[in-house]
Amino acid sequence: QVQLVESGGGLVQAGGSLKLSCAASGRTFSNYAMGWFRQAPGKEREFVVAISWSGGITYSGDSVKGRFSISRDNIKNTVYLQMNSLRPEDTARYYCAADPTGWGTQAPSKYVYWGQGTQVTVSS
Repeated sequence: QVQLVESGGGLVQAGGSLKLSCAASGRTFSNYAMGWFRQAPGKEREFVVAISWSGGITYSGDSVKGRFSISRDNIKNTVYLQMNSLRPEDTARYYCAADPTGWGTQAPSKYVYWGQGTQVTVSS
């Protein structure tokens, strides 16, 4: 079991920045690839970014490329989502998730552990 707890969400103006954290506990964090997903009301869950177990490979969804980045600290058992140039359409609940393959993927079905999410609201 891996327990994931997100933090850092909140209200921010368009054009601003926010950094989310996801703290992991339980099984060896460094074995897992980590991903961030988001879901807005009435919409499907959307892939945001992912990072491999070592941090050497990252993936980004088209809607956030060049604005969002993911990083991880395997000593602190934490993964981060840095969000810059935020837009109102980035408003959603953001979830982190753990992928046991270690390589990361855009497919939510590959992630076996999920956090409860943290709300991000971007005002125009």
